[in-house]
Amino acid sequence: MQKYSWAYLMGRLPIALSMLGHGLVRLPKLDKFTGWMVTEFSKTALPVWLVTALGYSLPFLELITGILLLVGLWTRVALNLGLLVMLILIFGSTMVEQWQNVAMQLFYGVYFAVLYLFVSYNHYSVDTWMSRRDLRG
Repeated sequence: MQKYSWAYLMGRLPIALSMLGHGLVRLPKLDKFTGWMVTEFSKTALPVWLVTALGYSLPFLELITGILLLVGLWTRVALNLGLLVMLILIFGSTMVEQWQNVAMQLFYGVYFAVLYLFVSYNHYSVDTWMSRRDLRG
C-alpha cells in the first residue's frame, strides 16, 4: 500500500508544478497575456468579452489547481478544476486550429483522469492529514 501512495505522490507532484508554473509565469504579465489571447482569438466566433474574461481568469485557475495539487488539499476538486481548465483550453485550441496544443491538453486531461481514478492512494497529502485529525478529534 505504501508504494502505491508514494507512486501517487510521484504522479501528483509533476502535474501540480506544471499547473503552478503556468499560473505563476502569466500573473505578472496578466494584461499582456490577455491581450495576446484576444488577438489570437479575434478571427474565431468567440466573443471578445468571453476571451477577455478567460484571459484574466485562466492564470488564477492554473495557479489554484497547482497549489491545491502540490499540497494535496481538496484533491478531487483540484483534479476536476484541472480537467475543466483542459476542456476550456482544448476548445480554444480547436478554434484556432492549434492541433499540437490539443494533443498536449488531451494528455493533461488523461493525466487528471488517471489521478482521479487512483485518488484513494493520495495518502501523502493535507487531505489525509485532515481526515486523520478529524478522526482523532
